[in-house]
Amino acid sequence: MSARRISLCLLLAFASAATAQAARVSDVAAVEWSEQIGRFFSLRDPAVRFAVAGAVLMGICCGVLGGFVVVRKMALVGDTLSHAVLPGVALGFLWGMDKNPVAILVGATIAGLLGTAMVRAITATTRLKEDAALGLVLASFFAVGACLVTMIQRLPTGNKSGIDKFLFGQAAAIGADDVILMSVVTVLILSLVVAFYKELLVASFDRGFARAGGLPVAWVDRGLMLLLAFAVVTALQAVGAVLVSAMLITPAAAAYLLTDRLHRLLVLAAVFGVSAGLLGAFFSFIGNSLPTGPLMVIAASVVFAAAFFLGPRHGVLARWWRRRDRAARTQRENTLKSIYRVLEEREFIGEGVALAEMAASRRESLAEAHQQCRALVAHDLATTDGELVFFTPEGRRRAAEIVRNHRLWELYLTNSANIAPDHVHDDAEKIEHVLGEDVVRELERRLNYADRDPHGRRIPSAAEIHGAAGLAREARTEQR
Repeated sequence: MSARRISLCLLLAFASAATAQAARVSDVAAVEWSEQIGRFFSLRDPAVRFAVAGAVLMGICCGVLGGFVVVRKMALVGDTLSHAVLPGVALGFLWGMDKNPVAILVGATIAGLLGTAMVRAITATTRLKEDAALGLVLASFFAVGACLVTMIQRLPTGNKSGIDKFLFGQAAAIGADDVILMSVVTVLILSLVVAFYKELLVASFDRGFARAGGLPVAWVDRGLMLLLAFAVVTALQAVGAVLVSAMLITPAAAAYLLTDRLHRLLVLAAVFGVSAGLLGAFFSFIGNSLPTGPLMVIAASVVFAAAFFLGPRHGVLARWWRRRDRAARTQRENTLKSIYRVLEEREFIGEGVALAEMAASRRESLAEAHQQCRALVAHDLATTDGELVFFTPEGRRRAAEIVRNHRLWELYLTNSANIAPDHVHDDAEKIEHVLGEDVVRELERRLNYADRDPHGRRIPSAAEIHGAAGLAREARTEQR
């Protein structure tokens, strides 16, 4: 059974005994939604002010440290840590029999560090891998924490202690003392991340290089774990131990899809975390008894979904559009190549190529040839006159480049890789569309500027291509 399923079973078992559930920011009587919106943005209710402040501070902490969790591939570590702190929360409460934020922070931090130390000890002294050790620690610590919380609730004042809020989360329970503690923790985390950013960067991406440079990687890891424990504790009150890992991972994962730079990732993750926290608090306030913590996670998931589908580089739609554009461009270039070969077969006598000739060369129907011809015209690569198609200067240049790339690559594979001439065509069909000019120049030098491919066909010269390029520039100038 996976660690996720074990923790879910324990949660359901405890939930049957727990009496309190995640609550909304405001439990006031229902009023018009417009009035609720005005009350939220005016921040005149103390509960709203504390919830908003807590959401902002939680979003910053979880976003910044979640960025390191994502780039280090430590998502399960963050999940384990969020569950492992629960016994520390309970012991911190038992220390003074009240919900003292400092005592709970100290207890939760100790429990979290103890959990990570146990994972390290299990992997170092047994044959178990890290994922198995993380699952064991996650389940065992969470079970102990659930038992302690149940014990506290059975005390005479247990039902009024609010300790269960650390399991399910309740932003409305955040008070002034909690906000002060969260502010101190946030300032501490940001200060240490800024001060040791280079060390964290190197240790996150190239641990071998960091060790070779004398960087104490183990101590960097321990420091990051300590800060991560702080961030988890600050988020417990808002989203609970069950969902805090989502606030660590989801905003950072969304940022990871949008940038390849760590500093930008951390900033975006913090912005997404704050946005998710504020949206969760907002909809909880104006909703009808909607829980705050789950709404924050849902908002973070919506942000991730937007990045997943709409990201300019790694988004699903962007990747689909690039594949579609690349396929269309390849189709156009193959059509240009076919027109060039028809002209080449008749030694470039005449400029126009009949669509029927082009269709026969490409082994396609006349209707398909018309469609491809329209695509060339739309991209200023060709013009038509009835059933004839003519190159534009730009179309002639690109056609010559594609033919040159194809035949140079065939010659290179034949000469350098000793591949038979009748086995190089398919590979050249793929590579001809992606060869850059630098690579082409290198191929020409290695092949001693050969002018014939392995089949004896002429390779278009640089003078021919450059002459077509000059005509294309003149045509564009005249159009302006």
